[in-house]
Amino acid sequence: MKKKCDVLIIGAGGAGLTAALNAKESGADVLVLTKEYPTRSQTCMAQGGINAALGNAGEDSIEAHIANTLKSAHGQADEEAITFMCSEAPKAIEWLDSIGVCFSRTSESKIAQRALGGASASRACYAQDYTGLKILHTIYDRCLEAEIEIQNEKYLLEILKDDEALVCGAKVLDIRTGDVEIYEANAVILASGGYSRIYDKNSTNSSASTGDGIATAYRAGAELIDMEFVQFHPTGLKSSSILISESARGEGGYVVNSKGERFTNELAPRDILSRAINEEIKKGEEVFLDIRHLGEKLIDEGLPQERKLAKLYENVDPVHQLMPIRPVAHYTMGGIRVDRKSETSLKGLFACGECANHRVHGANRLGGNSLLEIVVFGKEAGVNAALYAKENTKTRTLNLETKSIVDEIKEYENSLDFYAKREYIGELFYKNVGIVRTKSELEEALSEIKSIKENISKYGVSDSSKIYNTNLVEFIEFKNSLDVCEVVVSSALSREVSCGAHYIV
Repeated sequence: MKKKCDVLIIGAGGAGLTAALNAKESGADVLVLTKEYPTRSQTCMAQGGINAALGNAGEDSIEAHIANTLKSAHGQADEEAITFMCSEAPKAIEWLDSIGVCFSRTSESKIAQRALGGASASRACYAQDYTGLKILHTIYDRCLEAEIEIQNEKYLLEILKDDEALVCGAKVLDIRTGDVEIYEANAVILASGGYSRIYDKNSTNSSASTGDGIATAYRAGAELIDMEFVQFHPTGLKSSSILISESARGEGGYVVNSKGERFTNELAPRDILSRAINEEIKKGEEVFLDIRHLGEKLIDEGLPQERKLAKLYENVDPVHQLMPIRPVAHYTMGGIRVDRKSETSLKGLFACGECANHRVHGANRLGGNSLLEIVVFGKEAGVNAALYAKENTKTRTLNLETKSIVDEIKEYENSLDFYAKREYIGELFYKNVGIVRTKSELEEALSEIKSIKENISKYGVSDSSKIYNTNLVEFIEFKNSLDVCEVVVSSALSREVSCGAHYIV
């Protein structure tokens, strides 16, 4: 199967769908492919809010937003890119409001704002504690209204280039049929999400966040940067790693140890708070999030999802009980290097969202800036990809290999269990490439990854069926995650001094 379009978008989360709307409005013929479904994307898990200096909950300014973001980034960000993002933030909120996002409101009917970690003001616009979900669903509705074609259960296998090394499409596995398909496009946008699921169950992310787009772009020759910077969220539920939003601390929640003592600043940047909690756990203490003092009315009105999640996954009611927590991998600051136009080092390939590195987060993302990034730079990627597509309409000669990764995998042995190895890597990375790192532990992790990659043909898949072969899809995810793991550890070893989320002793 072959299909052609002006702009092909891989990924249907907030960034991909924002890019799709803007590319369509710019006159491009747009097609969106996603390996799952739009409403299951990781954007749903961004609960706390989206930053913008509106000043609805006290004095604030764009300059303060810029300063807070720069401070959190630990000198590893691009000040010009941050200035652009923060300056565009009020317009981004205005746009989201205009398309129907149901933000929570103040008594004066202004958009409500709350404080998140590292912010000097109550800056995060929110919709209870469902902010990302409500933004995503609204943008998805607008895409449906715009009649943008979205194809689900399409798994990216390869970025395609023509005989001049220009990106001109993608090779994709149709999960439903098992067929390998070719999609041709004048421009391709990757909006495929991050890679924190390399930590397996020690992550707040869905099982789909395996860095597929990043690994595929890397194999195609795209440049990756800052891959060692992985943000650990301080308040994952202890047993399940389910995220308890920063909004719980923004509303006044306490972090306490087994003795009931508050031992840290709950609204410190995430890297600092995660290390503080980790240190308590190393001392033998259990750590809890306490929101009981906020009262049932405030919790049910402002934090309804957090109460449901705590009940469902930890069997505690935070109105009356403490929530046991631990830091877990949450957001990946590293990714595909992009320029001011959201274009990668490969001509014709653009990227936005968590898979891209616009250098606005640096070594530690400021809470509330991830949703802002996907709206601001999703727009930039869509507009610029559409413009590029219009200017590059000549007929291309694709460089197609005769054998796909699917054909290659069919020849593997399947004498080893990759599911067990995936879990092993998750635990190894949480211990050795986690909140606090040492050179020797990083070297051990790198050696393990290289050894597994050398023996990859012994793993394979047990299911030989063609239709809905999830065993095959999960194995390709595993292969992608190995490529990502190797780059993450190599990058961490290259940075010999601590910086933000990369803390080495």
